[in-house]
This record gives sequence, structure tokens and C-alpha cells, in this order.
Amino acid sequence: MSTLVKHLQFLIAALVLSVAFQSNANTEERFPTHPDAQMTPGKLCSNGTTRRYPEGIPYCNRNVERGLKADIFKAYDEDLGFETRQMNRGDFKIDHYIPLCAGGSNSIENLWPQHRTVFAITDPMEPLVCEKMSEGVLKQAEAIELIKRGKNNLEQVKF
Repeated sequence: MSTLVKHLQFLIAALVLSVAFQSNANTEERFPTHPDAQMTPGKLCSNGTTRRYPEGIPYCNRNVERGLKADIFKAYDEDLGFETRQMNRGDFKIDHYIPLCAGGSNSIENLWPQHRTVFAITDPMEPLVCEKMSEGVLKQAEAIELIKRGKNNLEQVKF
């Protein structure tokens, strides 16, 4: 891992305002705290109409249909045993595992139901990483590695 990536990891950790992950074990089991590796492996934008950053990565505009969102909640509940559909829908969003700003797609392989206590932790890191891509400091592959590490290891994300 490059010194720059290590420095950026430290920078992200230093900039984040310590967000407490507020849930107990019973609540946490009702919703995923990270994307399921089989159901949501992540997928890059392949049909973007514009390109971004010095690297020229394809950019997909946000476009996730309501029916697809419902299918994602259903799959995580029925296939993985979560109870997201029994909880307040306003406490969730459908998250792009690889964010659109980092070249992620709107496909089902890149989407998962994210609870507000989770996105309170992960959302602040996405614009920081994408800003570094815009500056040419981070390549897409490095940015995606950082984002995936954060989304799969919430305890390591400290702002």
C-alpha cells in the first residue's frame, strides 16, 4: 500500500467527527451493518455518458427505480434473515457500495439497504475520497479499496 494511501487513511480518520454507532445487539441484527459480499459485491459504471477526474472514469447519474429498491430490501430480508421491511423505511437508504462519485453503478450488484446509524459513519468518507480522485491524488482502484474497507469495518472509521 502506498504511503499516500496510508496518509489518506490517517487523514480520513483524523477528519471524521467521532460518530457513535448507536445500536444494541438486538437492533443491529435486524439490519445489515455492511453489504453482503455475495449479494452486493460492488459494480463499476460501464455506461456513463460523461467521464470524470484526471483518470477519466465513467460516471453514472443516480437512477434507482422504486421497484428495485423494494427488491433489495426483500432480498436482504428473505435471503439473509434481516428485518428491514419491519422497521421504519425513513431510517434507511439504498446505498451505492461503490459510490457514484467513485465510478459506481446503479445495478443491483452495487446496492444495499443501509441504516441511518451506518450511513452516519460511512457517508462523510465518500466525498473526501472522491475529492482526492478529483485532485489526481488517488486512483479509482485505491479509492474503492478505501471505501470498501470503511463500509466493511465500521469500527475503523473514526471522524
